[in-house]
Amino acid sequence: MTAPNAAPTLDDARETLRRVFGHNDFRGLQADVITEALAGRSAMAVLPTGGGKSLCYQIPSILRPGLGLVVSPLIALMTDQVAALQQSGVAAERLDSNITPEERRNTWQRIETGQLDMLYISPEGLMQDHMLERLSLERLALIAIDEAHCVSQWGHDFRPEYRMLGRLASIFPGVPRLAVTATADSRTREDIRNELHLEDSREFVDSFARPELVLTAERKIGKGHARVLELVAERPGKSGVIYAGSRDSTDVLADKLVAEGVPALAYHAGLDKAVRAQRLEKFLQADAAVMVATIAFGMGIDKPDVRFVIHADPPHSIEAYWQEIGRAGRDGALAEGITLYGSADMAWAYKRLDGRDVSDEVKQVQGRKVRQLYAMLDGTACRAAAVRRYFGEEGVARCGQCDICLGPPLATDTTEAAQKALSAAHRLGGRFGRGRLIDHLMGKTKEVSDYESGLSTYGIGKEFSQTGWRDVIDQLLFDGLLKEDPNDGRPLIGLGDVDEVKAVYRGERRVSVRKAPEKHDAVRAPKAAKRRREIVVALEDQALFEALRAWRREEAGRQHVPPYVIFGDATLAEIARDKPASDGALLKVNGIGEEKRARYGDDIRSIVRSMG
Repeated sequence: MTAPNAAPTLDDARETLRRVFGHNDFRGLQADVITEALAGRSAMAVLPTGGGKSLCYQIPSILRPGLGLVVSPLIALMTDQVAALQQSGVAAERLDSNITPEERRNTWQRIETGQLDMLYISPEGLMQDHMLERLSLERLALIAIDEAHCVSQWGHDFRPEYRMLGRLASIFPGVPRLAVTATADSRTREDIRNELHLEDSREFVDSFARPELVLTAERKIGKGHARVLELVAERPGKSGVIYAGSRDSTDVLADKLVAEGVPALAYHAGLDKAVRAQRLEKFLQADAAVMVATIAFGMGIDKPDVRFVIHADPPHSIEAYWQEIGRAGRDGALAEGITLYGSADMAWAYKRLDGRDVSDEVKQVQGRKVRQLYAMLDGTACRAAAVRRYFGEEGVARCGQCDICLGPPLATDTTEAAQKALSAAHRLGGRFGRGRLIDHLMGKTKEVSDYESGLSTYGIGKEFSQTGWRDVIDQLLFDGLLKEDPNDGRPLIGLGDVDEVKAVYRGERRVSVRKAPEKHDAVRAPKAAKRRREIVVALEDQALFEALRAWRREEAGRQHVPPYVIFGDATLAEIARDKPASDGALLKVNGIGEEKRARYGDDIRSIVRSMG
């Protein structure tokens, strides 16, 4: 034990990790970040999704004298983390708009009497004058700013209210502050440090590798809904998240999936607050459910058994992609991230950016992020390696399991066809869409005017079919050589980067059309990798495992908490394998600390005996 008034040590932290959370040792950079916080020093930590970043502030909050204050952007995220901490016996509460006046009074009483280890609060709630004044009377162990990328205007999820948190440095000058996030490139990290006054603090950036994720991307056909239905049908009985770009799309896709017998739910900001809460609880409670959502859903959702994330519409940046894809496989078992994309999606991304009330500098940076995302999606480099390089990692190897690694796309030199298409787009003056451009190239324009038929480009592209020309034009759009104005749903095609277009005309730049394999396989991860990372339950232990899951489901329903905050599947699989018969044996199971042993040990041993 730590001597009175002595700073807690990393050994104390390891003991807390074992005793409270049931884990034997830290992973990655957790120990380094925790050491910094225990010493009372501020820091910034970028740890991958599923990398245990919450432990970096939870354990110091437990060990350091005073109240650990956690700033979190979403009520659902706060609710989830507080429920999980309470299951482990940690004195944690939250202050948000969903709690009753009586709960609020009780929480403050526990704070003022020193009975609370951790308090979760939103940035808006924290930065109110009366809240700051009241907290200034309390001793704070640390201040953790979760999802810290929300601070930065360069990040993918900028929230202006997060900028206010820079004042905490002067309001609580002696309190260590810990900024944590899973996704931030170098420019975003610099912005976070400047805004939160962490310039002189250490920065910890772990690898962005997620070896349990198998990544694929496909050019979409139309809206891509039919392909989404196929992908979900190929993954029966699994939990998944489908991201769509609009509220209407989420409703339509969810209805189509339900019609196919899939337990699907729609989630978006247009739904009543109570309906959203009900659907979220249903998704978190279910062993197999599909949530079709806009990006209003998901940040910090800790459901560990999400086996796939499908983007029916692509995200806005690589940061957003990695954050959203990262909601799959949080238990470390094999999971998939599948993205459907098209040139029209890219055009809409630019259109939305043009409509934002932000500075030209921000638009320029965010526009570059759009180009980088589509370069990754439509490129020929290993997807996982491309993402890691984007975040600044060096010496990155190919993952060996994404669609590019397993089936490199074929490429055909189409420079001559590109020159024809660019010339035609130039002569048509950006007044028409791709269908009309293709008709012009093929000499098939209906009721063609004398002016158009007299152009040198009319009918010069008869060597390709309509499908072939669509492939060429798509490639030119992805390469930035053509650009598409959404034009309120009636897209128009015009020339893109002038200097690059001239380089194609002169033959200085070659254009190749990326041809995807004819058939996209549902799951193409190497079998060895799949066996290595799946949660494996032996045939003779399967009945016990399912009995434990049934008990967990019933217990979670009784407490109105997600099943995974009681135990994850990996913990239940270990119980089914080892069949612990004593308290000591239970405490050796990964994920069982002393509080959970005391709370659930009798039930677990009873189930093990009954199935023996």
